[in-house]
Amino acid sequence: MSISDDHPFLPPEAERSPIRRLRGRLASPVTLWTSGDAGGRAGLTVSSMLIADGEPGYVLGVIDPLSDLWDQLRHSRAGVVTVLGWEHRRLADIFGYVAPAPGGPFAADEWIDTEWGPVLAAATTWAGCRLSGEEPRTLGWGVQVSLQVEHTEFADDSAPLVHRRGRYYRL
Repeated sequence: MSISDDHPFLPPEAERSPIRRLRGRLASPVTLWTSGDAGGRAGLTVSSMLIADGEPGYVLGVIDPLSDLWDQLRHSRAGVVTVLGWEHRRLADIFGYVAPAPGGPFAADEWIDTEWGPVLAAATTWAGCRLSGEEPRTLGWGVQVSLQVEHTEFADDSAPLVHRRGRYYRL
């Protein structure tokens, strides 16, 4: 018996979406988006995102409209965007729903409740945000979510986790 480095369910490259193949050739940040209140918590690993500078600043992302995160964001109207580091690879897989999470994804680490939602206790860079009033647009497979940045936190900077062609890298 041998263990392959390839993903066991990944279709051959020629059968994959050309758009996903194009996106896969770009290095993308790995962020964790969380939202929660007394009604519950939800989170999702998001790499299809960008930060728009300005007054106010925005975080724009594409997320699955069927995800628990989208339901929770619409309910609470607030969320947290955390920049993950190399040490958070396992957490990225758990919230990307590609790794097991006994007890649920939030059982995998320690969290601090904020007015925007749960923040990873070990986070070095995160933003507390509010869902903008705009109706989200459908973009490809997902919805474009616009979050207005209200608060930022920065601690000792660690190398950000980057995703490219199905693998994690650190800068």
